[in-house]
Amino acid sequence: MIQREENVKKERVVAPASDTAEFSQFEQTLRPKTLTEYIGQKEIKRNLTISVQAAKKRKETLEHILLHGPAGLGKTTLAYIIGNEMAASVKISSGPALERQGDLASILTNLSENDVLFIDEIHRLRPIVEEVLYSAMEDFAIDIMLGKGPSARAVRLNLPRFTLIGATTKMSLLSSPLRDRFGNVFKFQFYDIDDIRKIILRSAKILECKIEDAAAQRLAESSRQTPRIANRLLRRVRDFAEYHGANSIAEKTVEEALHSLGVDSLGLDEMDRMILGTMIEKFKGGPVGLNTISSALSEEEATLEDIYEPYLIQLGFLERTPRGRLVTERGYHHLGMEIPRHRQTQLI
Repeated sequence: MIQREENVKKERVVAPASDTAEFSQFEQTLRPKTLTEYIGQKEIKRNLTISVQAAKKRKETLEHILLHGPAGLGKTTLAYIIGNEMAASVKISSGPALERQGDLASILTNLSENDVLFIDEIHRLRPIVEEVLYSAMEDFAIDIMLGKGPSARAVRLNLPRFTLIGATTKMSLLSSPLRDRFGNVFKFQFYDIDDIRKIILRSAKILECKIEDAAAQRLAESSRQTPRIANRLLRRVRDFAEYHGANSIAEKTVEEALHSLGVDSLGLDEMDRMILGTMIEKFKGGPVGLNTISSALSEEEATLEDIYEPYLIQLGFLERTPRGRLVTERGYHHLGMEIPRHRQTQLI
């Protein structure tokens, strides 16, 4: 029977979301400053390069940009790069932080000409706050109410021309009126292994730590096709190498460090394997409902659905069906478990 280990609840090294302030500072050090330095997302880079160069040639502000895709793929990094390419200042906020119309109005009225305003998790803006953005994005003006009751009057404040960059991991939660006001909409894709390897080699160079090509390749394969996870794993492996007095990071060092962290060859950690193992051992591989899995693992349904399931589905280890979640043939093989006879016909 699979037992839940205490360290599963601790920091999840393969989590795509940013975690501690210390790691955020670490990320800042590794972030590229220009589109030329930026690795991966070739389609986005090509289209952005054209838009940036055209806007600079016309001496205009860049059209509003919406970036969407899974966490950890470089949306915030790209916002900073756009600001650098346009020689503009970047102001940053997030959807949950803007609770009232006045919060957003305060930021907008303090912008300068050609500034970039980056709003992360823009899908979490409250509707009443979102309405302020409509006129700001289209007319570069906002309407505010002065006074109360019968004597109240609306005053329009003109804003400098600025570029709004919105980032979201949940495109479906973005309202149509807001989504339609973005001139450029870019979808981030997961990185291929070669691009992740290049990112690791670049990060290692910045950190002044030597890493062998084979070690970088092995680390890339366990990074879940996500740059943020790749850099986090590199940080952990570097610490592991320094602790053991190694002058450079070898493939063997990576193997030992990942084993210590509980990360396997495809980037699955103990919780990922526990989900699959629990479904196989307790529920015969499924189909089983999300609420049942949640109860068996003592995890919230939203956490399982939003944090753990996407990568398992992406690998083809888990399948969502009308009857519930189902472990696939590939999932059985990865765990080294034999497929029950009554399931073989279903999986084939």
